[in-house]
Amino acid sequence: MTELVTFGETMLRLSPPGDERLETADQYAVRAAGAESNVAVAAQRLGVDAMWASKLPDSPVGRRVTGELKHHGVSVDVAWDDSDSARQGTYYLEQGSPPRGNDVIYDRQNASVTTATPAELPTEAIADAAGFHTSGITPALSETLESTTADLLSLAQDAGTTTSFDLNYRSKLWTPAEARSVLTELFPSVDLLVVAERDANVVLDRTGDAETIARDLAAEYGFEATVITRGSDGALALADGTVTEQPTFESTDAHPVGTGDSFVGGFLSQYLSGGTVADGLAWGAATAALKRTIPGDIAVVSPDEIRSILSGDTEAISR
Repeated sequence: MTELVTFGETMLRLSPPGDERLETADQYAVRAAGAESNVAVAAQRLGVDAMWASKLPDSPVGRRVTGELKHHGVSVDVAWDDSDSARQGTYYLEQGSPPRGNDVIYDRQNASVTTATPAELPTEAIADAAGFHTSGITPALSETLESTTADLLSLAQDAGTTTSFDLNYRSKLWTPAEARSVLTELFPSVDLLVVAERDANVVLDRTGDAETIARDLAAEYGFEATVITRGSDGALALADGTVTEQPTFESTDAHPVGTGDSFVGGFLSQYLSGGTVADGLAWGAATAALKRTIPGDIAVVSPDEIRSILSGDTEAISR
């Protein structure tokens, strides 16, 4: 039985080598990149039987996405779009060292996934799974996906599947007010909410420290667990009235894209397996620290690496 099903868009990411500018680059690395598939890969590599569900163009570029996810052991259940308008979303990442920052350019409008409906997706697998995960990126992509996301979360929760949701606000997709209006309508169907403290401030209009935000959200929406991520200040979780905090682990800033998804995948690898919230936070933080050392969006990690970080037993060279 699949333990975790995730649903959302996975794009192809094109990025020049090093700090090369997009407008002058003559070569690009191509990698699969999507919040929900990133979570699925991290969880799968840490011992969870994970599936990613979506809709893709029935073409070589669509198969490029599934091929990379399958390489990491993730099962895929994809509705293949063979229409004349079938389209694969992409994004371009230009990395820059200070004082120049990273820049992202999306080319995802009208991608095949924006038309995905529950009838095209593995609803039985979702109902049978221990967990179902999606993010606030997905309903931002189209009105159809707004409805589909709501239906899948409701279906999963009604079936007894633990629903997890990462708010994952993207300012290039919608305004804070638009996001707040849509996402808060989904919250009653969410058991586990993950939200960055900055997004709680900007999108959910919450004030106070992380614990205050977590308690206010849990009181209003009845979340089973609420996780507030705080960047370099670590993460805080509220579950059953108890607050648990987790600091970050020392790492580099070389490859930050996908760090939040890696945290969620690490957290779910323990939470869905009956581990404690403290276990989930620790595995999430360790997975995120490792991801920052790895190019691409995906956390190519192993349980032994996580355990080494948690035990403090790390070396520059493994012999």
